[in-house]
Parts: sequence; structure tokens; C-alpha cells
Amino acid sequence: MKTLMLGNEAVARGAWEAGARVASAYPGTPSTEITEFIAKYDEIFSEWAPNEKVAVEVALGASVIGGRAVAAMKHVGLNVASDPLFTASYTGVNGGLVICVADDQGMHSSQNEQDSRHYAKSSKTLMLEPADSAECRDFVMRAFGLSEEFDTPVLIRLSTRVSHSRGLVEPGGRTEVPLKKYVKDVSKYVMAPASAKGRHVFVEERALREREWAETSDLNRIEMHDAKIGVIAAGIAYQYAREALGARASYLKLGAVYPLPDKLLRDFRASVDVCYVMEELDPIIEEHCKQLGLEVIGKAVFPMTFEYSAPMIKKAVLGEDTETPDVSPLGEIPARPPVMCSGCPHRGVFYVLKQMKLTVSGDIGCYTLGANPPLGAMDTTVCMGASVGMAHGMEKAAGRARAEKTVAVIGDSTFVHSGITGLIDIVYNKGTSTVIILDNSITGMTGHQQNPATGITIKGEKTRAVDLKKLCEAVGVERVVVADPFDVDTFRKILEAELKAEEPSVIIARRPCKLLKGVEYEERYVVNKELCKECGFCMNIGCPSLVRKNGKVTINETQCVGCGYCYRVCKFKAIEPKPKAKEGEVLS
Repeated sequence: MKTLMLGNEAVARGAWEAGARVASAYPGTPSTEITEFIAKYDEIFSEWAPNEKVAVEVALGASVIGGRAVAAMKHVGLNVASDPLFTASYTGVNGGLVICVADDQGMHSSQNEQDSRHYAKSSKTLMLEPADSAECRDFVMRAFGLSEEFDTPVLIRLSTRVSHSRGLVEPGGRTEVPLKKYVKDVSKYVMAPASAKGRHVFVEERALREREWAETSDLNRIEMHDAKIGVIAAGIAYQYAREALGARASYLKLGAVYPLPDKLLRDFRASVDVCYVMEELDPIIEEHCKQLGLEVIGKAVFPMTFEYSAPMIKKAVLGEDTETPDVSPLGEIPARPPVMCSGCPHRGVFYVLKQMKLTVSGDIGCYTLGANPPLGAMDTTVCMGASVGMAHGMEKAAGRARAEKTVAVIGDSTFVHSGITGLIDIVYNKGTSTVIILDNSITGMTGHQQNPATGITIKGEKTRAVDLKKLCEAVGVERVVVADPFDVDTFRKILEAELKAEEPSVIIARRPCKLLKGVEYEERYVVNKELCKECGFCMNIGCPSLVRKNGKVTINETQCVGCGYCYRVCKFKAIEPKPKAKEGEVLS
């Protein structure tokens, strides 16, 4: 019986049906739900790893010992995992190894656009790209078999629209795949130079066999309709093309995007009058076609950036505009930029940083919103963990005076992911930077996943939590302070003292995320109109519960959670706790 499934849910289903034993991942939009859905299957050991490199290493270990394994991440996570990926291509596998990577065309929740197909080509790793939820399930199941057949990891390339769209899937039962026998083989698994030379020869020979397979695989198919227009596409771009052109074009739908099928590409090009290559981001298929001497049209008419759409394709190919009805009776809908939630514990930290006019080396997380007005208290955000190393670099380039004006800000999960080594670098190389760890007891940005600092596994089981204070002390930081970001005055005094210290220091700003279950505040606040000077100073904290109309500030009681930030920063005491109703009394 067919079931409506999210693309990521279908990936998880495919892994379960294929007999996977181990799944490891680090959460990252748009890939996060893959592992969350896998965690619902008790037959698969699943975990949140500290980072994507560890996730691939765990999955590779499971594969070498003979079990089918899967790792999942977003596109920038594959950067972190590329080290084991490239060498895993040499070692090959024992049990099937599938690595799912979700690209974020359009940068809905990412710091860059990145085409993961480059990793398949450069690591010489077979890559499949599903176009809908049904193919997500089917391709993952096929990938395990291909992994074992060709002795290689297999990459599954997803995209935001495939991962987060729903489609019909016909689920089946689980195939229990026995643990394959492990045989010690130094020449295969120990990649010292002597072994690696032989394995590189194997990789090149394997690539030839994979190319032969790609020519006849049913994952690549030709759909002939009108031969005047031909389209070569894969994944979500194929779906856009079908929607835009329908039977007015013929299609070569690629399910295997590395290696590409040379003969099939030539045959299809010969069967149509004009041929378009439609691929979001980089012209990988287009350039391959041109290397084969095929005349195709690609980036000359389609953009290199952002997502495609059916209307855009229709306009580029047919010259036809698609009428888009105004879906809003109010006309143009105003933009709603993301903001920190009411009661977010990060708000107080960034408020203090803005007031102190510090240079803030920032990091990846929901706290990146601290760069937005009215807080505007972040100067850089590059990649996971970069805040710590960049603050150290600023000090070493500009001198000790810069360290007194600069802080690194990083979340608890991100610190565990890749901030620890940067802190070690500061200590080892005699830096004096101050690092603020925003410990909100969860991985907030990607939807409240657990991490090693929370003491709870992906399945909700209690485990040992990483003690961030002891960890910082263990790497040599002697000045480690735990502070409450709600107490902005005390937090500022602590920060001023640590910036003056001529040695490394860490401030752990500890308050749980307001959206966590059980986090409640007793008070609610109102504006005393008689005391309010209409100065608007409280608006500087950027709380969405504060509303200003015609110069008057009010508190939206439907959004206020009672954190008390506004109460603490108002210099005229015009914000005060709302009187509590007595038993049986109703307050207006």
C-alpha cells in the first residue's frame, strides 16, 4: 500500500528495508530528518555523532566489520567528512556503505551553495540522485547492493526540494542481511603508501566497470516524446523540466550522476534536434557532454545560482511566460526576516556585546541571527568552529589590544563539533582570546537534536554528558566562568574582566532554549504607560514580543514568555511584572 512520505523519511525507510545495521550523522538542514526517522527503527543502531567526519568513520567501521551502514549530512558537512571519504574510496567496503548528502540550492539554511557532485568526481565515488520520495527509498536500497558489488562507498545526492517534499512511496519489509565475514587484509584497509598505490590502481579499474554499468543501468532512462527538444537532467531539475515542458520535449533522466554514461549521452543527443542540460548549481553534466563533443545548451540560458523553477525553464526554452496568480488578497506580502525567539537566552549575550562595541567572531547556529538588526552584534560567520580560530588569528595579526576588543561566540553543539581544536590552538600558541560558549542545552538551529553535551542520545536514552567546563579546563584554560545570560549586568562585568585577562578565557553562557519542554518562566510583563518615556531603548534587544506603534511600546502578550530581558534593560522601570490574578479573579 502506497504511503505519503517526506523524501528524507523515504531515505530512512530504504536504509531499514535494505538491512542497515548502523546509522551515524550530524544534524544539518536539509538532511536532519533522515537520521531522526532512522532512529524510529530499533533494528538500526543510530546516533548523533559530534561531527560529520566522525559519522562517516563510524559508518565505515561498521562496513569494514561486515554490516551495512549509512551516514547522513548536509553539503557543508561533506566538507568535514571528505577526509575519510577520499580514503574510503581506496579501501572500499565489506558491508554496503551509503553516504547521504543533501545540497541546499537557494541557501534556505546554509552559508553557501555547494555542488556535492564535485566530491563524487574527485573521490571517484559512485553517486546516485533521486528525483522524488519513491526514488529516495529505491535508490538507497539499490545503493547498498551497488556498494557491495563494486566495493565502494556510494553517495546519495539529495536537495532541499527532494528532501522536504512529500511523495507516494510503496514500502516493503526489511531484508535481514547477515553480517559479512571480516577478513584481515592489510593491503585493503591499511592505507600506508605501499597499500594505497595498489588500491589506487583498483579505484581506476573500478571506475571503468562503473562506467560500463552506467550505460545499461535502469537508473538512467530515455523518455521519448517530441524529438525537437531534448533535456538531460537529474534529481529535482528533471521534475522542473517535466512540469515546464511535458510532452513537448524528450528526456534523458539520469539517476546515476557519477560516473556519467557516455554512449547513452551520445545516443540521446543524436535523437533530438536541440538539447538542453538542466542542472542546478554547477555545469558538471554540461561540461562532460562538451568534452564528448556534444552540442548542448546549459548555463548559457540557465543560471549558475539558486533554485530553478518550472516557469523559469519554460521561459528559457519556449520563450513563454507563465501567469502566476496573486495568491494573496492583500497583494504583496511583507518580508518576515528570521529573528531570535521570545525568551531566547542568546539575546542577552548579543545585547551586551553590542553595548560594548566588541568585534564578534561568530559561528554557525541560530545565534547567527545576532548579526541582524537591531542587535547587529556579529562580524563574521564562516563555518562550524571558525569563530574560535578566527578570533585567535585576529589577535595574532593585530596584537594584544585587539584581543581586548574581540570575542569568539560559539554554540555548545558547534563547540563539540569543531570548536575544541581551535581552543587548544589558542592555549598551545599562547593566545589570550575570550571564547563565549552559548550553552542552550540543545542543538537549536536544526530543530532540537541532542548532542554530546546534553547527556541524552538520539533515542532519548540518558548517557554521560560532556562537561564543557571541565573540558575547557582539561585543554589548559584556567579561567572558565559559567554565567547566566539573563543577568545582563553581571554578564557584562564578567566579560569585561575576562577581556582584560592576559590569558585564554572561556565564558559559558548557560540557559536552556525557551522552546525546550519544561522551560517556563513565572512572570509576564506589561508596559507602565505613565513611567514609559518612549525612548525606545528596550527595542534594542530585538525581542519579537515588543511592538512599537506611533512611538508607543507595548508587549504582545500572546508572544511574551516572561524571560524579563526588557524588564532588566529598561532604565526607567517602565516595564514591570504583570499583576497575578488571585484565585477566582480575572484580570483584563
